[in-house]
Amino acid sequence: MGVLSRVLRSVGGDEVPDRLAGLPGSDLTSLLLALARRRAGALSATDVVRQYRSDRFVAPSPVPFAVLRAAEDRLLAALPSSFSVLGLAPLAPLGTCSAVAEMDQNNIVSTMRGTEVAADPTNALALEAALLRQSGPDDVRLAAVQRVVRAQLFSGAGRFAHFTLFAAVSAGRAHRSLDFELEHFAEHVAFLRSACGDVEFRVTVLEPRFEAVRGALPADPSRHTGYYKGLCFKVFRDGLDIGDGGFVDWTARLTGNRKERLLISGVGVDRFATL
Repeated sequence: MGVLSRVLRSVGGDEVPDRLAGLPGSDLTSLLLALARRRAGALSATDVVRQYRSDRFVAPSPVPFAVLRAAEDRLLAALPSSFSVLGLAPLAPLGTCSAVAEMDQNNIVSTMRGTEVAADPTNALALEAALLRQSGPDDVRLAAVQRVVRAQLFSGAGRFAHFTLFAAVSAGRAHRSLDFELEHFAEHVAFLRSACGDVEFRVTVLEPRFEAVRGALPADPSRHTGYYKGLCFKVFRDGLDIGDGGFVDWTARLTGNRKERLLISGVGVDRFATL
């Protein structure tokens, strides 16, 4: 907060953020666009090259494109025909991650037009699934491959500021017998095995009744998360974490119907491709 306090003192005081946040969306957008235009107008071509050389958000992927594309094709080819593959927009409504998936907005690259740069395709697929579920289909299966950006600083091998995620979601209505959860969890496990080869699933049961959904897959009781509901899992290959998934309450919250269920799964394509 030291930097923010210093900046606020220089532009008018602590009340400035509240006054700006209280502006109508169109007014705030106009102000931010004017500021961006003014700042861009002060830049030279040399300044742009300097940022391109040093900014981790704009550098090309270190993974060769042909390798990435082969990994994407392999993941998509393993999807059952019941899944619809979408070409998602590179932007999402502001709050798609923080309001729906409860991620910190500071980890998202927000734009000045009331949107945010895509950070996770499962969130966007959840929005689309919620709309489709309200129009009547019993079960909705969607998938996408999307290049995303995360603002938090990652470290270690296979961790990038921008990367490609393969994502799949299955949405439907809850049944007392856990029929939805059993069917769709088995389906996601099957196509992830088909796509990723010799992988290990580690499953965390967050509610005892989901033990039946886990089946014979190995348990991982050490993992604690408020992100998932009922059951979640991680996917490992050659000891490297390449995928993640589980049940979430996003469509229940988006539709206002507590009986809605959503299973999400994702694979880090860049990391998978390096294998």
